[in-house]
Amino acid sequence: MRRTPEGLELELSGEWSLSRAAAIEAALAAVDAASAPRIRIAAQAITRLDLSGAWALSGFVRRARRAGAEVAFRGTPPDLLHLVDETLAGEAGESAAPPAAAAPGAPGARALVAIGRYAVRFSHGLMGGCAFLGRAFVTLLASLGRPQRLRPISIVRHVYDTGITAMPIVALIAFLISVILAYLSAQQLRGLGADIYVVDLVTIGVLRELGVLLTAIIVAGRSGSAYAAELGSMRLNEEVDALTATGADPIELLIVPRLLGLAIALPLLTILADLIGLSGGALLCRYLLDMPLTQYVNRVDESISATTFWVGIIKAPVFALIIAFAGCYRGMQVRGSARVLGHMVTVAVVQAIFLVILADALFAVLFMKLKI
Repeated sequence: MRRTPEGLELELSGEWSLSRAAAIEAALAAVDAASAPRIRIAAQAITRLDLSGAWALSGFVRRARRAGAEVAFRGTPPDLLHLVDETLAGEAGESAAPPAAAAPGAPGARALVAIGRYAVRFSHGLMGGCAFLGRAFVTLLASLGRPQRLRPISIVRHVYDTGITAMPIVALIAFLISVILAYLSAQQLRGLGADIYVVDLVTIGVLRELGVLLTAIIVAGRSGSAYAAELGSMRLNEEVDALTATGADPIELLIVPRLLGLAIALPLLTILADLIGLSGGALLCRYLLDMPLTQYVNRVDESISATTFWVGIIKAPVFALIIAFAGCYRGMQVRGSARVLGHMVTVAVVQAIFLVILADALFAVLFMKLKI
């Protein structure tokens, strides 16, 4: 221990283990944390640290912060200290220095505290999501270099679960939405004598936007929630921990096949939605506007450009990766109880739908700038 003008500097060394717990507790109790405004701790010289030593160190840090001292580590704090702090923090997450309670008569202070807590939680969530995304894509790129690590059987299973089994609901929704769009367009354009432009609205709307967007939203509610629930159940049953203990990489085994499976399935579902949507528009134009099928097909061919179909298809893999990432990330965050599982499944679906719509808006701006 060394006292400086700024406060105290503690250098930890030797074995911090159960056999020396009494000596460690006595040494830490002798430190007068209340007399030092700042405490700096160096733990690089520790030769051995177990949970007992980490528990004692965590208790000293909490005691010093309650006394009003600012505690920081020189370098990286021990990993076991993070484990103890996370365990004590529980579902609320780590809170190194709890903010002081606002006065009852100060609503502005309470609002600032709430905003600060939200900002801290948002920043932690954003950093965690970026770290998970980076790790997943690094693992994916490493697997592409070694195809035997891609696990094709698992990918095919996910393509079946997210793609083949979703075909009926995607086809039904695409058909109904195209019929509704054609009906509303016909009601407005019939009075102007512009019935033929109903085909343009249906064709361009389905191929560029509605086909891929509605399919992505359906898949987000169906497959995104399934991903979160599956991985969350595995977290609760400690199956992910078992994979880690055996030396397997959960990202490679559980995340990458789901990302690739959905990235393959969603473009195929989008093509199906486009075909069914155009068929629904043809059916309504035939019976509501008395438009022959050959005229409808010719107008479809005239109304689309070389990029109309590909604009929708290009979005599909991006939307698929967004949905799969949201479901897998929230599923891997499940801890503790079934209540957390239900909450994370809900968060995964809501975030997936929000991010898909946001990405679609960004694509619209991009294509407008590119004049596509």
